[in-house]
Parts: sequence; structure tokens; C-alpha cells
Amino acid sequence: MEIERKFLTKEVPFSLNVYPSHQISQCYISLSPTIRLRRQDQDFILTVKGKGLMAKEEFELPLSREEYEKLLEKAETPPVEKRRYLVPLENGLTAEVDIYEGPLLGLTTTEVEFTSMEEAKAFVPPQWFGKDVTMDKAYKNTALALYGIPEEKE
Repeated sequence: MEIERKFLTKEVPFSLNVYPSHQISQCYISLSPTIRLRRQDQDFILTVKGKGLMAKEEFELPLSREEYEKLLEKAETPPVEKRRYLVPLENGLTAEVDIYEGPLLGLTTTEVEFTSMEEAKAFVPPQWFGKDVTMDKAYKNTALALYGIPEEKE
């Protein structure tokens, strides 16, 4: 079970370059059910996700480069390209700061994964995280891949 909250981050008030990071390219070979194909550095992963916004079931399967490239031919969406920085937080949590590239250049989001719904609901994010967009479907990676950066709603 994946339990996470997602935030629209306008500005990170420190250098991310001191933290570990991963180059990620992902697309979707099915939107219903959600089946994601991801390259993270030199790792290749097929992910099947259940429905939900804050909590959803998730199953991951490692792939060889050849399997990944064959499945890539079946992509239903353009790729989402981003660099993910892993910033440690209190209580053993990690902020995953995603700096998007390509057509999504200019978008930055921060996600935090939790071990329980109670922990997720009780989490008080640092101010720099920005607006909580966990429940906004427009900021799901499937929507970003299909429709680009959402227009801000006031």
C-alpha cells in the first residue's frame, strides 16, 4: 500500500545538489488499470497501481532493459521526465522533490510517503512544500503526462 501526500512547491529555499537524486523517465502503457513504465537511473520498473489519491495499492516488478524497451512501444502517454531529490525530514520521513523537465519544465512537486493514513493526516509540512495537491487529480503523473501543467486555480 502506497500512502503519500503531494505538494506544489514554488521554491526550495536551499540547494538540492547536496542530496542524493535520481533521473526518472516514466510513461503509462495503460491508464485503466494504471500501469506505469519507469526508468530510474539504470533501473527499469513496471508498476501496477490501484485507484485512489492519498492511498492506493501498488505492485512493482523489475524489468531488464530489453523488456523495458519492448514495453515502451506500447506507451499510451508521452514520457514524464524529472530529477528526484531525496531530502531527509524529521521522524525518518523523506521529501521526494521532483524537478520536472521537457514539456513540464517549471513544475516542482514534493511528495512524502507514510506508513499509515494517521501519520499522513497528522503530518505538518514545512512551509516551503507549498500547496497540498494530494486530492487534485490534475497533479497526478498520469494527468501531467496527458495534459501538462495545470492552470492554477485561485
